[in-house]
Amino acid sequence: MINIVGIGPGAAKLMVAEVATVVARAEVVVGSQRQLALFELPVAKRYVLPKLSELKVFLQNNQQREIAVLASGDPLLYGIGNWALHQFPREQIHIVPGISAIQYCFHQIGLPMNDSYLTSSHGRVPDFDFLLQHQTVAMVTDTQIGPYQIAQEVLQRGQQRLMYIGEMLSYPEEKITCLPADQVVKREYALNVVVITNA
Repeated sequence: MINIVGIGPGAAKLMVAEVATVVARAEVVVGSQRQLALFELPVAKRYVLPKLSELKVFLQNNQQREIAVLASGDPLLYGIGNWALHQFPREQIHIVPGISAIQYCFHQIGLPMNDSYLTSSHGRVPDFDFLLQHQTVAMVTDTQIGPYQIAQEVLQRGQQRLMYIGEMLSYPEEKITCLPADQVVKREYALNVVVITNA
């Protein structure tokens, strides 16, 4: 069985109870170094996440074993769960949900998620004309299209929007900044989520 395990935004206390059970019974746990560090695992049980093409081959060759693949946030919100469901039959996949970084950010800023549009800029160019028709947009970002670039897209369309920028969410270094789009500076932002709403 392939278990795709949502481990939440980062802090161990935010994982759902089923995570510990699935990881404990797994013969192999696959994840990034950062993800694997959240668990006390023997070296023989750890498998550092390779390229997805290599992961597919590994999973195909180990179908009789109990495998846990760690997924940051929620596996089905722009996560590895989407990939797994396209690669393997549904009956071979068990998905453990997790709290997404987007969900966590909304709770930290005290903003309802109702009717929000959720998306990601990871490896893709969002359609900002479409996105900015929505009252509230939440986006997991990457180094190519991050808070500053998003702010510029808002300004190019003549909109007055408020942006919440959540960095290192749930970690000790967590930082959440609330700024009008025209005050978002060009700098590096760490592991972030952006919520765009009406000012």
